[in-house]
Amino acid sequence: MTLVWVTGNSGTGKSTVCGVLRARGYVAFDADMDGFCRWIDRADGEVVMDPPDPVPAGWLDRYGWAIVREQVETLVEESHSRITFLCGSAENEADVRDLLDLIVGLVIDEDTLRHRLATRTTNTFGQHPEELAAALKWNPRMRAIYESHGATIIDASKPLTEVVDSVIDAVQELTGGTR
Repeated sequence: MTLVWVTGNSGTGKSTVCGVLRARGYVAFDADMDGFCRWIDRADGEVVMDPPDPVPAGWLDRYGWAIVREQVETLVEESHSRITFLCGSAENEADVRDLLDLIVGLVIDEDTLRHRLATRTTNTFGQHPEELAAALKWNPRMRAIYESHGATIIDASKPLTEVVDSVIDAVQELTGGTR
């Protein structure tokens, strides 16, 4: 099995790439929508069952979006002898890095980020000033973080089909062309 973590800042197109991978017949999960991540209180580790939308000022300083290791371990167990894509971003992704065979980091420029967050229809994260500020703060840092972990970097401001083709090409390099 090959588990591919397709990650990036909010607005880079992770969920959209996930949908295209599924449409092309790949096994792909959206970490946000498919239950792999959740909000936690950084102070005590408690899960936040009903986060505010939009988040109030300062909320993102205390609460974080976290991936659940046990969920990823279950995915690894259930995904025998096939390529599986897990698309998402979480502040604690280091907790699951040992389960991943390949990390693909989607990166975009600030203008593209602003536009995508302002016009997205799949969720509202990034449309509130507090959330937008967080996304803009992290965007220039993401590429260096991904590169430090050996990720394949893809410019996700390019046309969607080109981005998805690049993700698949990165996997084929790793697997020698097997699907």
